[in-house]
Amino acid sequence: MSMTVRTVEPGDEDAWMQLYRGYRSFYRLSDDPGAVTTTWQWVRDGQHGLVGLVAVEDDRLIALANLRSFARPSTATIGLYLDDLFTAPEARGRGAAGALLGRAAEYAGQTGCSVVRWVTAADNVSARSVYDAHAEATQWVTYEMRPTV
Repeated sequence: MSMTVRTVEPGDEDAWMQLYRGYRSFYRLSDDPGAVTTTWQWVRDGQHGLVGLVAVEDDRLIALANLRSFARPSTATIGLYLDDLFTAPEARGRGAAGALLGRAAEYAGQTGCSVVRWVTAADNVSARSVYDAHAEATQWVTYEMRPTV
């Protein structure tokens, strides 16, 4: 089996959406077809600075990664944020996540980004073992605040 990593193409829609639904399910997000469709459109069209990558094995999408640039005022540089990374359960352990991370690092280098950054669930042990092979965990704790209206 031969695996390649490339940017998303319009014809990837159905397979990409299936993978993204799997990502949402893994993180116990609601089944929201509108969110999946909107995110696909953003990734497909490069809206909000999103770049979609997919790992393809034998003409089948097996994993996805969504990237976007962000300003880093503390260093006066641009970073690359990995929003989503997901491998189909039946394709895990074959290197797709590592290949996507490697391509993200290449893309960051090609576009002058100073870092590739992402968050994951603390209990996502299998993913963290892959991440530990490609990056360093930081000391930072993530917080979220709801907007007020």
